[in-house]
Amino acid sequence: MRIDTQQADALLACDLVVGASPDALQTVRHGRTRILANVHETPVAEVLSRPDAEIQAPQLLAKMHFAAGEAQVETFDAHALAETFLGDTQAANIVALGWAWQRGLVPVGLAALHRAIELNGVAVAANRQALALGRLAAADPMALRRLADERLGTPARPEDEPLPALLARGQALLSAWQNPAWAARWQATVAQVQAHEAAWNAPTHGTPPTGEATALPFTHTVARSLLRLMSYKDEYEVARLYSDPDFDAALARQFEGDLTLHFHLAPPLLSRPRDGRPPRKWTFSGRWLRPALRVMAAARGLRGHWLDPFGHTEERRTERELISQFEARVAQLLTDLGPAPDARTLGLARQIAALPLSVRGFGHVKLAALTLARRREAELLHRAWPDRFAMPGAPAVAGLEAPVAGQFKGVAITRL
Repeated sequence: MRIDTQQADALLACDLVVGASPDALQTVRHGRTRILANVHETPVAEVLSRPDAEIQAPQLLAKMHFAAGEAQVETFDAHALAETFLGDTQAANIVALGWAWQRGLVPVGLAALHRAIELNGVAVAANRQALALGRLAAADPMALRRLADERLGTPARPEDEPLPALLARGQALLSAWQNPAWAARWQATVAQVQAHEAAWNAPTHGTPPTGEATALPFTHTVARSLLRLMSYKDEYEVARLYSDPDFDAALARQFEGDLTLHFHLAPPLLSRPRDGRPPRKWTFSGRWLRPALRVMAAARGLRGHWLDPFGHTEERRTERELISQFEARVAQLLTDLGPAPDARTLGLARQIAALPLSVRGFGHVKLAALTLARRREAELLHRAWPDRFAMPGAPAVAGLEAPVAGQFKGVAITRL
């Protein structure tokens, strides 16, 4: 508000949506203002109803390039840096500040920045580390990459995670989520798919499938999808996560002093949809809650049992059914693919196996995403085996509440 039109020397866009807004860009002069843009896509309100909604980052960056000039815009991902090296994204903006300071765009001495962090009195050590991380990322990105490869070895995207690492992570997660037997059930399905895929790629069947089918191995896709389905976040899992010693350790690293925690939870008896309104979350606080959460976490053996007080809602029943349905679908896919699937059919099967990854959200949002995934599955099955699976009918437009497959940005695709 204090900068006149086209009078900004530098713009640090920690949020692309805000940085590309008219209020911000009106301060930019072409050829003068330098822009540092954090390309992390901060979720907007629309993702509450559309989990796959995009902020159109390339278009936002194009606006910045047009306003300032191609040579004046520099991009980085502060959130990815903070999560990779610091364990969370709380200090992403401090990372961005360190990057900007190293580029000479912050006319304040380093000692003054450190003193400001001290005077703020919140997570002083972590914020100093975040500032140094941003400086190193700007000054020597190759050194930072070597450090990541040597010390972390963490893939940037979940689909890049090596299968052995995924198997180890899945076994640990599912054992903690329920018990080792639950993890063994997941591993048995993954091992079955892995054996089939190894046979498909064996030299006796000629060259391995190429094209879309090899973009993401079938085993990896099945493993990730089934892991998502078998570790859904119910009341017991929320209690386990908040009772985990790692949660207290993370709080100690980020905050100082005596903390008061407020938990936003959705107990089934209090959060049922009423009068057509979606379910709501309630805020709980007090010292009694942490011991209660530990008791709930220890009682996760009741999950799915008739004594389970949380397991009789539609959402929980649906989540349990989805696991068995997906296991049956995978077994059927393995049979239908046969001993030597062609690249096109295997690619479609991989898309079918990846559908559970698109079912995200909470309550009615998740159920809407499930409706879309089921229709998409019907379309993919018809494309793969048209003689066995009929083409799904067109959805009715009137009264349509959830997005449906066969649309592009909300516009129905029709066949001529």
